[in-house]
Amino acid sequence: MTMPLSEFMISVMTAEHARSISAWNYPVPYDIYGWMPWDQMEALGIEFGDPLIREEQYVSVLNAQGELCGFAQFFPLVGVTRLGISLCPDLCGNGLGVSFVQSIVREAIRRKPEDEIDLEVLTWNKRAIRVYHKAGFEITDDYERLTPDGLQPFHCMVYQLSVDRYDK
Repeated sequence: MTMPLSEFMISVMTAEHARSISAWNYPVPYDIYGWMPWDQMEALGIEFGDPLIREEQYVSVLNAQGELCGFAQFFPLVGVTRLGISLCPDLCGNGLGVSFVQSIVREAIRRKPEDEIDLEVLTWNKRAIRVYHKAGFEITDDYERLTPDGLQPFHCMVYQLSVDRYDK
């Protein structure tokens, strides 16, 4: 089965994009992926509220019309590009996930072609796990990690170049 790829573009994350992202509201149980208010993030200088971290680690993902659709974070690790990925909550469930993730993977490869690419996902997030599998990631490890809600179980998923992305 062949799936059409939506066109997504990787762009610098502007302060305007960051402000918009911080206002996104995800439905329960995905609401844990929300951010604190922009003014607070900016004042505390955390995550994309810090201009230097925003420039070094974050990108905005835009559609062909230049509209903000999501973002990615490229965590600074040695030999591994660890991704943080988020699609705008209004776009979730519309079949855009695989092409969205593949656009981010292409950017990760462009930036550091020698790196392994991985991501972490909560084990209960079956929707994201399905998308990541279709985009070429495989579960390679399970562990618990501290979150604001305490220890939570995670899968580590690694991008596999040879995975047939549409048979799953």
